Amino acid sequence: MSAQTSAKPTHYLPVREDWLNRRREAALEPDLPIVDAHHHLWDRPGWRFLAEEMAADIAASGHNVQATVFVQAITRYRTEGPESLRPVGETEFVAGIGDRAEAGAFGGVRLAAGIVGYVDLTEGAVVQDVLEAHIAAGRGRFRGVRHNAMWDADMSLVNPLNPRPRGLLLDPKYREGFARLAPLGLTFDAWLFHPQIPELTDLARAYPDTTIILDHLGGPLCAGVYEGCRAEVFAAWQPAVRELATCPNVVVKLGGLGMRVNGFGFEKAPDPPSSETLAAAFKPYFDTCLEAFGPERCMFQSNFPVDKGSFGYGEIWNAYKRMTAGMSASERAALFGGTARRIYRL
Repeated sequence: MSAQTSAKPTHYLPVREDWLNRRREAALEPDLPIVDAHHHLWDRPGWRFLAEEMAADIAASGHNVQATVFVQAITRYRTEGPESLRPVGETEFVAGIGDRAEAGAFGGVRLAAGIVGYVDLTEGAVVQDVLEAHIAAGRGRFRGVRHNAMWDADMSLVNPLNPRPRGLLLDPKYREGFARLAPLGLTFDAWLFHPQIPELTDLARAYPDTTIILDHLGGPLCAGVYEGCRAEVFAAWQPAVRELATCPNVVVKLGGLGMRVNGFGFEKAPDPPSSETLAAAFKPYFDTCLEAFGPERCMFQSNFPVDKGSFGYGEIWNAYKRMTAGMSASERAALFGGTARRIYRL
């Protein structure tokens, strides 16, 4: 394991199973097919969350999760060989989980049916070889790349495992590497903070043939220097998201708001939040994206285990079902699985 993977997960809210067990809702509409479009797997000091843990959360929730998409998590990198190829170890590891899932190891759930890996795009055009190595290692499951770009002057908001320079999405060398994605049929997952959304819009317009997935609703912040500024942040986030939606090559993942940087503070309550509480808190963000992008360009995600510090797996999917109760069957089918299946070619 590389030095990067040995860091303790202090950036994230701690997962407290005893606290989560204080609320376990029955699944609403338990037969509704679901693709969890974004989760992680890792084995870090004090925090193990691998396929068995993910499968257990799905099974306990009672929801009909049929497949999942794994997104890079700095885990199981190769420990030798060229530095640029070491992240391929993660894809190899997760592809093995996908093989086990296909063989029925996890109750019929196709865990890691799609894999999004890490490539250092700042290496420029030479990333072609690394991308091809990921494709080979993924054994038919590798679908795209995420090279995080989150930056803020308040460094307390930045994950110490992924420090990035300012303006990464605008960097010519980064874009040189980014340009290698579309010719290989690969997507790009974008994880950044809300003040950076205009930079992503610029990137999307410069590369209209590359499918870009905006992770976690574009990272609306309400911690650090943004604490107590939810209304002001929303007022800046909303028009930026609407402008980004004018790029037809961009889709968005609805979810991922249970992180420390989002500042909802669910973890401070005596009991975990109910699905009604989650639906009320997240609805303004979801409604904005649904109006701007439409259901065919939106997909739901759990962002587990990161969001597990704020709420249970069953409760977040119940919240999604509550928020979409008035939508048509076709719209809900897109949100709960259709968009993810199409974008990630599951």
